[in-house]
Amino acid sequence: MKRIVEALAALAICLPIAAEPAAAAEKLKLAIGQRGIWHGSPAELGMRAGIFPKHGLELEILYTDGAGQTMQAVISGSADIGVSVGTLGVLGAYAKGAPIRIIGAESTGEDAYWYVKADSPVRSMADMNGRTIAFSTIGASTHANALALIDHYKVDAKPLATGGGPATYTMVMTGQVDAGWSAPPLGLEALRKSQVRVIVRADELPLVKGHTIRTIVANKDSLESRRATYARFMQAYRDTIDWMYANEDAMRIYAEFAGIAVDDARRIRDEFDPKAMVIPDKVVGLSDLMGDAIKFKFIGQALSDAELKELVQIP
Repeated sequence: MKRIVEALAALAICLPIAAEPAAAAEKLKLAIGQRGIWHGSPAELGMRAGIFPKHGLELEILYTDGAGQTMQAVISGSADIGVSVGTLGVLGAYAKGAPIRIIGAESTGEDAYWYVKADSPVRSMADMNGRTIAFSTIGASTHANALALIDHYKVDAKPLATGGGPATYTMVMTGQVDAGWSAPPLGLEALRKSQVRVIVRADELPLVKGHTIRTIVANKDSLESRRATYARFMQAYRDTIDWMYANEDAMRIYAEFAGIAVDDARRIRDEFDPKAMVIPDKVVGLSDLMGDAIKFKFIGQALSDAELKELVQIP
């Protein structure tokens, strides 16, 4: 009898512990431009590697055709966070009163390039007078860069929104646009087969090198109500980047996600997107970029120091 009582007592102690459910992961909704691009992949890869779940987070990811769509999802509140959003577009949205805040740098520097069909008479930006040059969506870094390339090379080219990389490639190959935009891994196969030729790279622009041209943004209301959650998100994002550049498993997982060979995945990481480019902790060169934002009519006047402090809130 004594043993039965002791067993029941032990069971009574254990039951509340066994019945207590595990803490549920907090959910964050993300909008990310251009599925498969390396620098836009930490959220996806970090979920697949279990890094975000270790921080108590579950990410629901929606892929868009570019930063314009990404930013609208964040502004409307249908997404908490937007990844790979052009800095000039963010400046413009904030200046118009949009509820958007920068919580990290996504790309400091750039890996995008513009290309033409192999048989095109266009050899460089100097040949782009009277021709069309693609960008993804209004407000994207490709939009700002296309305008900057036209200005830098003093040509009378017409910028044209063409959406995502695959749609842009189709428009180039069917003659609907003269020069398309791309970024690894998009377009690598066409380059390898000599179906297209690169005519200019974004990093030829003075304000691309060493400047944060894409950002991670958050909905203002979501950020203010869940600051601890966003701090965990950014720490998980940092941990994922460290893993992406140190662990060969990252190459296999990224290759599977992007639908490319592991050797191509490694080439993208090592040749096109160095780790320094994707460190999220500091937004660099905003004061320099302000001039282009005004020139290309993203904003009417420079933002004040107080406005920049309100806009940039890295957890």
